[in-house]
Amino acid sequence: MNTRNVLDVLVVGAGPAGLATAIAASKSGLSCQVIEKGALVNSLLHYPTEMVFFTTPELMEIGGMPFVSPYDKPTRLEALRYYRRVTDAYQLDVIFNETVTAISREPVEGNGETFVVDTQSSMGVRRPRHGRFVVIATGAYDVTNYLDIPGEDSPHVSHYYTQPHPFFRKRVVIVGGKNSAAEAALDLYRAGASVTLVHRRSAMGDSIKYWVKPDIENRIREGSIGARFDTRVVEIRPTEVVLESERTSIREILEADAVFLLTGYRSDTTLLRNAGVEINPETCGPVFNRETFETNVPRLYVAGAVVAGLRSGTVFIENGRFHGQRVIEEILKTNDYRLASSQ
Repeated sequence: MNTRNVLDVLVVGAGPAGLATAIAASKSGLSCQVIEKGALVNSLLHYPTEMVFFTTPELMEIGGMPFVSPYDKPTRLEALRYYRRVTDAYQLDVIFNETVTAISREPVEGNGETFVVDTQSSMGVRRPRHGRFVVIATGAYDVTNYLDIPGEDSPHVSHYYTQPHPFFRKRVVIVGGKNSAAEAALDLYRAGASVTLVHRRSAMGDSIKYWVKPDIENRIREGSIGARFDTRVVEIRPTEVVLESERTSIREILEADAVFLLTGYRSDTTLLRNAGVEINPETCGPVFNRETFETNVPRLYVAGAVVAGLRSGTVFIENGRFHGQRVIEEILKTNDYRLASSQ
């Protein structure tokens, strides 16, 4: 492999953490390319269309570029606009609609080895890309937490909620008891849907946004939104949902035109496993150095929500945006980088 064709850093994932990594690399004079399987900040693109973030605009900033908003809490549309602006302002090299299929190594001329990142485009085109360092920043929104019940893969069932209009005057069952479930229930109710929440706990989660929690609790209390607590779904049928009480095991059938299983998400570790990264059996996330974010595979790093595994609620844009800067600082210290830059 000719070293002239090798980039310093390849970043997998163009979410906020991946973009922040690319910005830090660019500021440090490193050649860098970001590979994204979908669109820019693809996870945010699939959030509910009228979503309002829990955080403030300045805590979503990357690269030192101000996130200006007239609101205390920014909207999804504002966030999408902001990350487009940042990408253009720093002239980041981002490849869209290419899925990374494998990460391996091969020797380079003179000394050492490079990573080979194999990709496949949405049109089926395959190509290898080469980098001295790889940063995996694939987020935690790709793998849904399945209930493993009959009917979960039915066409009227979804693990993602986007907008309420298609469900006007329809009977909707929402499974879950945290932010996503609460906000979807309120959104659908106000758009004219008949909504019932099903949650295996005795009450809605304490982590629900402070301005959402009293709203959902009041709607449940007044009967505008139905609720079944201490209850789980055991089967989904074409026009109904079968529930079972956790306390009494008594079953109930609810009519349903649509079902949203908003039971959370986790990172996909398939790529990491196949690249030789050890997976923590407790968190189901990658094993990595918490100071440097380097995995057990030398020169392969992780950044953003992917580090959390099942504990996806511990890493947000607010703290994950700093991982990339730390990674680049470590790369600049390594003997591998110093040797490569002297060639």
